[in-house]
Amino acid sequence: MEQAVLAALLLVGLVIGAGVGASYARAKRGWKDYQTVRTSVPGARRTAWAAIRGVAVKAAVIALLLVGAAAYAAAGSNEERAGPAPTVTPSPSHRPGR
Repeated sequence: MEQAVLAALLLVGLVIGAGVGASYARAKRGWKDYQTVRTSVPGARRTAWAAIRGVAVKAAVIALLLVGAAAYAAAGSNEERAGPAPTVTPSPSHRPGR
């Protein structure tokens, strides 16, 4: 009877040990991945801010161009408008030989 109890306890211990070992391996891998990502975050953050700055500069240039174009269109020109375009008038042609 004692052998059956010992065998059952051994089996339960193996199952619990396998579960604890797998959990420990998963936690150790997660910690290693966390450390790797943590060291790469500052570089990724700098890259992200550089991209945001680039987009902001382009948007500001486009906005300035649009404001300038709107101001130019609203101000109009100080010059008088040109009269009607000249028309083509037929001129008498010179015929050679006459």
